Amino acid sequence: MISHYNDEKLVCRKNCVSITNTDKSRKSGSVTHQSDPHGEAGYTLLELLIVLIILGLLVGLAGPAVLNQFGKAKSETAAIETNQLLTNLEFFRVDVGRFPTQEEGLNALLVPPEGAPNWAGPYVERESKLTDPWGNEYQYRPLPELNTVEVISLGADNVEGGTGENRDLSSRN
Repeated sequence: MISHYNDEKLVCRKNCVSITNTDKSRKSGSVTHQSDPHGEAGYTLLELLIVLIILGLLVGLAGPAVLNQFGKAKSETAAIETNQLLTNLEFFRVDVGRFPTQEEGLNALLVPPEGAPNWAGPYVERESKLTDPWGNEYQYRPLPELNTVEVISLGADNVEGGTGENRDLSSRN
């Protein structure tokens, strides 16, 4: 580093620690330059390892909690969507005078079934609304003895029964 103060040249070589300006007109003339013996600045391997260990511990502690919340959010989304589909089926019933048959299923919310002249759909925006957050089709069950229907998500495993993220979710609960 080369500094100029009132035409006086001060030179700091690679390993110098400080140079003091000898010009009396300057009150503070200290220039400091520090470097390691090889002239390269940076972090040591030990410092980098400590940072990596700390980051690993944070991920190890926080990761499972974040993944658990993600699974819980999918279950909550499926519960909301089953209720929304039930509402859409009620609109279908008001317009057509009946719920879709088992054969027509939830597809009747997208495409008018035969023998439904008053169909005023589509009752869902797109076909993807008929799949749960795990990518499985929602199950449709008419319940004629109760004069209603049920929409079910079989959970992450797409198998009846289960707990946690694999729990079945119904529009009746």
